[in-house]
Amino acid sequence: MKRKKLLDSFALLAYLKKENNYEKIKGLLLSGDVTLLINEINLGETFYILIRERGTEKAEYFINTIFPSLAITRFANSFTDILEAAKIKAKHPISYADCFAVATALKENASIVTGDPEFQKVQNIVEIDWL
Repeated sequence: MKRKKLLDSFALLAYLKKENNYEKIKGLLLSGDVTLLINEINLGETFYILIRERGTEKAEYFINTIFPSLAITRFANSFTDILEAAKIKAKHPISYADCFAVATALKENASIVTGDPEFQKVQNIVEIDWL
């Protein structure tokens, strides 16, 4: 059985921008040993950041062309998933978008790949694979 790892927007943006430790994400994308996931909320977060930094056309190119070519599975949210993220938000001082990453990782038994220091606040409930 393949290990599961969940990317947050920090990790996906690090890969796209070739920032610190982006090679780690590149290696995971090329590895046959790992199933990579991303919650659609975190993908949306990546999209809006790309719009602000690079413009709508380039952000849409990423969503429509680049992302579908990557070995990353999108995780859609049911109402139950939304409530689980809300429960995490109620107990932990992290962004609501990050709560979706945590809730998905817990549900899918995956570690979260990130460099976002905000996740230090939840490393007691979910495994963090630091960039």
